[in-house]
Amino acid sequence: MSALYGTYARSELAFARGEGMRLFTEDGTAYLDFAAGIAVNALGYGDKHVVDALKAQADKVWHTSNIFTIPEQEKLAQRLVDATFADKVFFTNSGAEALECAIKTARHYFWARGEKERVDIIGFSGSFHGRTIATIAAAGNRAYTEGFGPMPGYKHTTPGDLAAVEALIDDKTAAILIEPVQGEGGVTAFSDAYLKGLRALCDKNGLLLIFDEVQCGYGRTGKFFAHEWSGVIPDIMTVAKAIGAGFPLGACLAKGEVAESMVPGTHGSTYGGNPLACAVGNAVLDRILAPGFIEHVDAMGKILAHELHQLMQKFPQYITEVRGKGLIAGIKIAPPVRDFVARLRDHKLLTVAASDNVLRLLPPLIVNEDEIREAIGIIAGAFVEFDAEQASAAQ
Repeated sequence: MSALYGTYARSELAFARGEGMRLFTEDGTAYLDFAAGIAVNALGYGDKHVVDALKAQADKVWHTSNIFTIPEQEKLAQRLVDATFADKVFFTNSGAEALECAIKTARHYFWARGEKERVDIIGFSGSFHGRTIATIAAAGNRAYTEGFGPMPGYKHTTPGDLAAVEALIDDKTAAILIEPVQGEGGVTAFSDAYLKGLRALCDKNGLLLIFDEVQCGYGRTGKFFAHEWSGVIPDIMTVAKAIGAGFPLGACLAKGEVAESMVPGTHGSTYGGNPLACAVGNAVLDRILAPGFIEHVDAMGKILAHELHQLMQKFPQYITEVRGKGLIAGIKIAPPVRDFVARLRDHKLLTVAASDNVLRLLPPLIVNEDEIREAIGIIAGAFVEFDAEQASAAQ
């Protein structure tokens, strides 16, 4: 029996190494990776530039403390500010910690303005913001909140209805929090009009708009951040997963006036933004912002969407909808999705399940056209196999 907490329904599959788009077991069996550690391994495996940066920093200093200036952190923060709407950055170890910082920043912003009662966050069904108490409360998914006590300060509604959001706003509301593209909730990409409507509600009512781009950001949709497609500017944004391409790193980005009240003592992190993490983060950003990289993601996202629509036409009885944007893609399927993920794993393709019985495809951003077609071929073969099993069972 494992000594680990039983919080994961783990596969017995274990990997010994990775290279490019593939993971390998100890015996050398290769798996095509369309999961990317759940949108983390943006550069696949063994990217030389990132590995070299990690090794070079490991020979210098791994960790000091945020009571000292960390040059690598200062550099990464400035680069993120230069490339986004933000003026200030706080580094964390994870997406959940980035969301914690975002929630604290929003509430403290109003506290500092003398509006101490404005603490409520409006969130949406189908969202996922992490596993801490604050982040499960912000998402409001009963499967995650049940058993962990009362969670005041959060309101929820179904996404897509601006009138429903407006009905929740009162003098205690501080912010609206949303993923421009939901990942865990079923790979739902929200329309430009809806995001613009949320921005307008925030402006009308003096609220802050928080975008959670932990999964959909950092190039995955074919823009540096998913909200760029709509032209909507948030007040606060959370980043993680791909920012470290496998190394634990996250960040909360904010406009200067919003972060102004976050002075010494209001927030902190022992490991967040340490020299080793930020050396890796800078190397990852070198690759993501290199000329042509995000354009490649956009092109591959269009090819993936086309291939998934073709697949739906071939198997209309099993695929009812294609979802997502860029290289955060999903198909709503008829077979139980977790069983189908296991079936694909047996065929040496790694994918991820999402809510609403959606098969989620999150390949590393380095994926090429041949690898997309290889993955689609494996999925098609799995549907053919499933169809034959269903026919046999019906006889």
